[in-house]
Amino acid sequence: METGKLIAIVEDDPDVARIIDQVLRDFSLRTTLFRSGGELLRRLRNLSPDLCIIDLGLPDMDGIEAMQRVRAQSDCGILILTGRTHVSDRVMGLELGADDYVVKPFEPRELVARVRSILRRRENVGTLSASQTAEFSGWRFNLANNTLVSPQGEEQLLSTAEADLLKVFVQHPNRILHREQLMGTRDLAPTDRSIDVRISRLRRKLEPDENSPAFIKTVYGAGYLFMATVSWGQGNDPQ
Repeated sequence: METGKLIAIVEDDPDVARIIDQVLRDFSLRTTLFRSGGELLRRLRNLSPDLCIIDLGLPDMDGIEAMQRVRAQSDCGILILTGRTHVSDRVMGLELGADDYVVKPFEPRELVARVRSILRRRENVGTLSASQTAEFSGWRFNLANNTLVSPQGEEQLLSTAEADLLKVFVQHPNRILHREQLMGTRDLAPTDRSIDVRISRLRRKLEPDENSPAFIKTVYGAGYLFMATVSWGQGNDPQ
């Protein structure tokens, strides 16, 4: 299903850009290259990429800023590419809405696996009925526009990463889900903590007490469990 998807690569190192371009094309993905964040942003509205791969070390702006500006203009997937060793940089990117990250130097097969994982998750979301609303314990989650409404009627817009995670949970309530299932990949490294960052971010919006979660339970050594009875406002239950 990923064949023909358009990937925008924002990387100022021509050798790295060439490697990314070639490996993605080998998997029948279309690519377009940009040397700076500004170059991408000028083309973004007319380009409509399915995914942007953004290096954090760009010559004209910080990659985090570029990612935020892309997110403000487009609902495309975002994969951070970084040579920075600080975990805080990667965590910040995920907190601000990136779908995943890859650290340089990278294994090309890992990069492809993460790109395809993001595209699959987004494709699966697109197949859901535009009118579906998941309801649980007084909460309402609109899967079409990523809005979450509390029992008190307060509405908030989830980021793409948060919404993708909650969509998996509401489609599989009361089941232990492994980290790989939640990320949509089989190639998750044991040290990869990106899913834990997303869980924490979603808990802050959903749980009255993040330290004593009512919905998203950690099952140590196994994964996470979404404890709720989910009904569907319109359409059929996707389970």
